[in-house]
Amino acid sequence: MSHGTVLTTRSWFFNPHARAWTCPPPPPDAARFHSRLPDYAPTPLVEIPDLAREWGVRRVMVKDESARLGLPAFKALGVSYAVCRVVCRLAGATAPPATLGALREMVSSLPPMELVTATDGNHGRALARFARSLGIPARVLVPDVAGAAAVEAIRAEGAHVTVVAGDYDAAVRRAAREAGTRPGAVLVQDTAWPGYEDVPQWIVDGYSTLLAEIDARLGGVPPALVVVPMGVGSLAQAVVTHYRSRGTAPPTAPPTALLGVEPDTAACVHAGLAAGRYRSVPTGGTIMAGLNCGTPSSLAWPYLRNGLDAAVTVTDGQAAVAARELAGHGVPAGPCGAASLAGVRAVLTGRGAGGRAALGLGPDSTVVLLSTESPRDLTEGETTP
Repeated sequence: MSHGTVLTTRSWFFNPHARAWTCPPPPPDAARFHSRLPDYAPTPLVEIPDLAREWGVRRVMVKDESARLGLPAFKALGVSYAVCRVVCRLAGATAPPATLGALREMVSSLPPMELVTATDGNHGRALARFARSLGIPARVLVPDVAGAAAVEAIRAEGAHVTVVAGDYDAAVRRAAREAGTRPGAVLVQDTAWPGYEDVPQWIVDGYSTLLAEIDARLGGVPPALVVVPMGVGSLAQAVVTHYRSRGTAPPTAPPTALLGVEPDTAACVHAGLAAGRYRSVPTGGTIMAGLNCGTPSSLAWPYLRNGLDAAVTVTDGQAAVAARELAGHGVPAGPCGAASLAGVRAVLTGRGAGGRAALGLGPDSTVVLLSTESPRDLTEGETTP
């Protein structure tokens, strides 16, 4: 049985119980770790009054992740924190070191290692960049649908890149096999499955810095709605964890509504929510290449099933229009990041959808859209939130 209500049979799911669900908060040390990195700075939260007027709300803010730690997407937050935790575990340390230099010294004290991952683009590039900064070799497997630009960007960071025939899920399976057979190899993957959960959880924990920055920018007052693109669901898991944690909001503030957005050609989370069970789906081509994932993270799924208010699917055309619109407002967004705008517009304006009332939006509401990547050629692969 479904845990919610499918308000339109094709593209929009709503769970009326999500805002009553709670979970433990993320660990507090990720933001401290990131603040010590040389290139760290909070990314912008850009206000767009035109969208607020269109939707009849007080404010619409876009979290612009087009330049995060010197890279064109939010992925470096999860990768850097997870690699730090991997190194600390291998070295027997109980907490991240105070500086990046101290982390390098920790690496130098360990036996030779190699970091392995699969990616559609930005996760692998972020891993390659951070691995190089620590003097650790990186091996990155990329599905052949990702495009040449994504491959070359990762190679430029010094990683060994293998192009894998098939989709993202196939590349993940191959990376897991290689990490299991290569001496000293450690898999650093941003999706989980039974038996592989620690590293993906650390990646999710790393994303909490992004949400802490939103809190600081809004003065600790939670928004009425947060909209997040979904691939395997790890970023969405971080969003749910942040806003459904006990004690993270003022006691008088109403709970924040959470909306996840997927391509209509790769809507694995939406399909599972509508069916009331974890599901994989076949994927097709999409300009939202980093959201082109057929299987949710097993860690993310319980959070999305219980704590996500709504899920909506959008088309390539809707994402492309949204990317151009955000650019016109001074927000450089690729199609995965622009999916947030496309998704909330579909929910609020779709005929008979009832999205405004379902999400509890009114004239005093603040809406936050997560824009996860920079602009790019719409034929090339990028991020996998």
